[in-house]
Amino acid sequence: MVEEDVAVPAPRSWDRPAVTVPVFAALAAVGGQFPGFTRQANLFILAVGGVFVWVGLAGWVRQPARPLIGRRASAAWWWLLPAAVFGVLESATFLLGSSDSYPTFSRLADPLLEREVVRSVGYFGWLAAFWGLVRR
Repeated sequence: MVEEDVAVPAPRSWDRPAVTVPVFAALAAVGGQFPGFTRQANLFILAVGGVFVWVGLAGWVRQPARPLIGRRASAAWWWLLPAAVFGVLESATFLLGSSDSYPTFSRLADPLLEREVVRSVGYFGWLAAFWGLVRR
């Protein structure tokens, strides 16, 4: 197999973990202070998500494209199983009315998300995952 030398652009100074992680931590700390589903929380999410979409569409942080593989491994299909099980369970409990007998996952998470620290950790995870998508 012949390896090709591909010029990889150096990341911009602001697109490094030493910069993005503290910024995400600060955004998560602010976002965690808002109670869920309030106007302020929704505006915060829309503002941060809108900036991420704008940065992604502008192409400021694109990573070099990975080489395509001819065939996906059959083991990759096993990743769909947990997503399908989650979707079926969440849909069934939602259709049953999300009662105490059949709560949705979001209703089960409500007691945890009442704490600001847990909400901030959730925001940080959301920011990190969204940033990974923006960079693709």
